[in-house]
Amino acid sequence: MIARRAAPSPEHLEALARLHAEAFAPERGWSAAEIAALAEGGLLLSAEDGTAFALLSRAADEAELLTIAVAPGLRRRGLGARLLAAAEAAARAEGARRLHLEVAEDNEAARRLYAAAGWEEAGRRPRYYLRPGGARIDAVMMRKAAAEP
Repeated sequence: MIARRAAPSPEHLEALARLHAEAFAPERGWSAAEIAALAEGGLLLSAEDGTAFALLSRAADEAELLTIAVAPGLRRRGLGARLLAAAEAAARAEGARRLHLEVAEDNEAARRLYAAAGWEEAGRRPRYYLRPGGARIDAVMMRKAAAEP
């Protein structure tokens, strides 16, 4: 079950920061303060048991999916797809007509998830992500029209 949390507690933010660091290791995860700042005025959804979360920003009739983090041991069980669908529905309920995201070119699992959900490539940001060891990876920009409810 996915729950929307309007004002996460400091404890919840710390748990989300730990999850983000675990989900995106060895890259740097986001701190609790960074997640709180991004969630302010945005949409934060998380699994009730704290095993996954999504964060979106909103402006006018657009929403940007900033991150989806799923605990590594729980991947490939449909949780990410359910969370993505809930995030899209929440953005649509808030008035978003267009959805955007960017994903690292080498994140094949996420790219498959987004493609299966109807997202399409809209461009690239060359050498956007820095990997441990200094390698640079393109960001793939994706978009999706928010379907009518």
